Amino acid sequence: QVQLVESGGGLVQPGGSLRLSCAASGSVFGIHSMGWYRQAPGKQRELVATITRDASTNYADSVKGRFTITRDNAKNTVYLQMNNLKPEDTALYYCNAVRVVPGIAAYWGQGTQVTVSS
Repeated sequence: QVQLVESGGGLVQPGGSLRLSCAASGSVFGIHSMGWYRQAPGKQRELVATITRDASTNYADSVKGRFTITRDNAKNTVYLQMNNLKPEDTALYYCNAVRVVPGIAAYWGQGTQVTVSS
């Protein structure tokens, strides 16, 4: 099993910045990709950004140029730096990890709320 603990959410004004962190523990050997997804009220969960163990990244078009995902493999931690936040970024942000050894499994954190409002 892999446990994911997120931190860093909060309330920020439009144009502001936040940094989310997600620390993985447990059976972390074999984790290939980690990332962030978000879900706004009344909407489906959507991809925000992912990063593989060798630092290959993928971003949703809506956050390209504003969000940056990074990963510290030694700490089993993934970060999401969010700049120039917009009200439409308001959502519950979930950390995700995909383990490929010994078998493929996906894990989710409990979520951290990000609210962008003046």
